[in-house]
Amino acid sequence: MRNIDGQKLKEILVSGANNLYNHYPEIDQLNVFPVPDGDTGMNMNLTLTSGVKSIAQKNDRSCAIIASNFSTGLLMGARGNSGVITSQIFRGIAQGIEGKDNLNTEDLSKAFLSGSTVAYKAVPKPVEGTILTVIRESSAAVSERIRKDTTIEAFFDMLVEEASRSLDHTPELLPILKEVGVVDSGGAGLLTIFRGMREAAHGNLIPRNEADMPGAVSPIISPYAGAKISAEEEGFGYCTQMTIRLGKPEDGKRPFIEKRMSNFLNAHGNSVVMVRDGDIVKIHVHTLSPGTMLNYAQNYGEFVTIVIENMTEEHDNISHGFAATDMDSNIARKSSEGETPLKEFAIIAVSSGSGIDEMFKELGVDVLVSGGQTMNPSTQDFIEAIKKAHAKKIFILPNNSNIVMAASQACEVSSEGEVSARVVPSKTIVQGFAACMQFSPENEYDETFDAMKSALKSVISGSITYAIKDTDIEGVHITKGHYMAMKEEKAIVSCVADKMEALYELCKSLTSKGDIYVLTVICGEDVTPEERNEAKETLTSMFPDIEVDVRDGEQPVYSFLVGAE
Repeated sequence: MRNIDGQKLKEILVSGANNLYNHYPEIDQLNVFPVPDGDTGMNMNLTLTSGVKSIAQKNDRSCAIIASNFSTGLLMGARGNSGVITSQIFRGIAQGIEGKDNLNTEDLSKAFLSGSTVAYKAVPKPVEGTILTVIRESSAAVSERIRKDTTIEAFFDMLVEEASRSLDHTPELLPILKEVGVVDSGGAGLLTIFRGMREAAHGNLIPRNEADMPGAVSPIISPYAGAKISAEEEGFGYCTQMTIRLGKPEDGKRPFIEKRMSNFLNAHGNSVVMVRDGDIVKIHVHTLSPGTMLNYAQNYGEFVTIVIENMTEEHDNISHGFAATDMDSNIARKSSEGETPLKEFAIIAVSSGSGIDEMFKELGVDVLVSGGQTMNPSTQDFIEAIKKAHAKKIFILPNNSNIVMAASQACEVSSEGEVSARVVPSKTIVQGFAACMQFSPENEYDETFDAMKSALKSVISGSITYAIKDTDIEGVHITKGHYMAMKEEKAIVSCVADKMEALYELCKSLTSKGDIYVLTVICGEDVTPEERNEAKETLTSMFPDIEVDVRDGEQPVYSFLVGAE
């Protein structure tokens, strides 16, 4: 095969995404750090799934049109750094074939080189030994090998061969990979996509492996399905119903604990009903953020069915005398009513846990985006938050290093006209708190941004979470199930059996350099009231000259989040 059209390109892209879907738990397991946030595979899978949805019904024969639509879908669905970088790779590929209806191998080679260039430009400080290395080395090597008579099948054979060679070399470029004995997870995800693309080029379209989900159907999103509601229901929002088939730890799924799921559902919604029957869990919840519910639920298994109904829209229609599903009349009415003027400033913050939500609200945050480890918000989530903020000048606090890129991408898409959105690159919750305290509506936009950004340096952050595997990192032995004390960017202080001991060792490390005046401890959902009180008493005794503030955050995954100022 010498050329492909848009429909063949569509098959190749879908096959790549399906192959990633079939193997993303394996990619999650490549996470270097033994913490329960190995979600590279999940983030890339959700990103690619968004791209597939954007071309699923496209019958265009033009490769440029298919590639452009796929790229847009990836952009909107991008989650985590791995997802954002993947979206940029395919954005570059799409740019490389603009205006082309059909592609030969020379066209494909130029497109993949463009993908590498665009991806590198998207990362302020590129790190070698990552997905960036794999796309750069593989696309460059293939461009040197192809000839005018090279077939499409041979091109993808070469691409997989070179990407595999590059991935195997990543531990030599990134010492931490070599120490732990794994290859880069993002690069592994990209190779998995390429392998699926190769199969489709050879005529073997990879299907999604849903054999373990008998009776599964595609997700149904029905915003105007006539849901019965009453004016007394708080928040309205979306009636979200899902059926999940629970997974196993070896498949990358978290152990299902009913209380933990119930706490999360009640913290982010109401009218919660949850029923478990063996490995099947049925959930009903009313929420303003259905995407957050779906992301969290997928940590425990895979969906059998999903139904989402927009109760806010229904109630709005009914209250104005329209039929429950009269969408056209409602849209016309909203247009005639006009919108309220934009306010001057707004703050958007990523939060995880009902207690943390309340703390951000106390600090004046206008819009909260649910997220954090294991459930990174997408670019689209931030775009919607920017719209909801309804302000001219917006500050976004991602509060997680893996979310900064998705937030930045949303700012690029949304900043136009009167609206300007900027990311204050907070990497922890406590940094987000510090930045909020520096917000002043009386100052100029740039001045306020600089003050909030500078505040990030005033906080030393730490956290306590449990280890998910045995390993050795930077001279510290990690035992599965024990608690790790981590400072800043995952510098491991210790790993011990007791989480309270881990907390005290972390606090000693955070305060070791002196000049600390305030120690903030945020307790997770697994911390009991007795443990909370013990932490307050012990830390006050340990550090009599430091103000100790212990609060309930109810965050998942992390037993304690700590900040020293």
